[in-house]
Amino acid sequence: MALVQKRRQLSLHLPRCPLPLPPTTTTTATTTISPDLEKLQVLGHGNGGTVYKVHNNKTSKTYALKHIHANTDSTTRRQILREVDILRRIDSPYVINCHNITERQDGDIQILMEFMDAGNLDTLLKKTGTFSEPVLSNVAFQVLNGLNYIHTNKIIHRDIKPANLLVNSKFEIKISDFGVSKLMCRTLDPCNSYVGTCAYMSPERFDPETYGRDYNGYAADIWSLGLTLLELYLGHFPLLSPGQRPDWATLMCAICFGESPSLPESVSGEFRSFIECCLQKESSKRWTAEELLSHPFVMQSSQKL
Repeated sequence: MALVQKRRQLSLHLPRCPLPLPPTTTTTATTTISPDLEKLQVLGHGNGGTVYKVHNNKTSKTYALKHIHANTDSTTRRQILREVDILRRIDSPYVINCHNITERQDGDIQILMEFMDAGNLDTLLKKTGTFSEPVLSNVAFQVLNGLNYIHTNKIIHRDIKPANLLVNSKFEIKISDFGVSKLMCRTLDPCNSYVGTCAYMSPERFDPETYGRDYNGYAADIWSLGLTLLELYLGHFPLLSPGQRPDWATLMCAICFGESPSLPESVSGEFRSFIECCLQKESSKRWTAEELLSHPFVMQSSQKL
């Protein structure tokens, strides 16, 4: 108890973004697209717009089209414009490919992206069950290559989680959704970094004074990757009990004050070591994406490719 009371004296910062709210009723709006494209189905709603599966009648290729309406709120629109800016800068086989961006006269924005026919790792986990270590080694290899690429280009994703890692039928995995990402033109102010999904935030983003020594921002993506791989292995969010519904206070306590997630004894030494390298609470002690690509757990997958 004394330890908890001492911790409570820390200057923990409340996140500047609200926790996700229950979905609201989606308003119907007319979406006009290129005459070469045919809408096949709606893939999802959110962030002020709709994502469609579309077919190009000239090339016979299938794409994902994100359509953002002009009347979205200012915060959402800033996120979309940030994503557009980043998508125009990047080109990697481990990051979702953007084929075209159209800013229409009516203020709508359309982003034409490659279509990943197997959804994302969150839906795949729910559909097929937990991932084995060899599969997770492959996942780590691909995501780390994507993170190493964007970090080299001074981009922090800030929302790595299973739902933002898209996958196709070839089991190619690509990082997506750069709406809350950060271009590191200057030193990142940790107090302004409370964006993304709170459950996957690293300790220094809640408590930079304790865990953020030599804070550079990139280490937060590594923490999120560690939690993501553990979730895919265990089948539930690793910092909470199975079925437990999180709230902000519970998540903050689990991330900042809780013990490291426990792994079954059957876990290999390589996987255990890899997770420990990702989930160091002190951000400066976490391995970088480049360093993790040489970790034995990842090397066993890269040597097979």
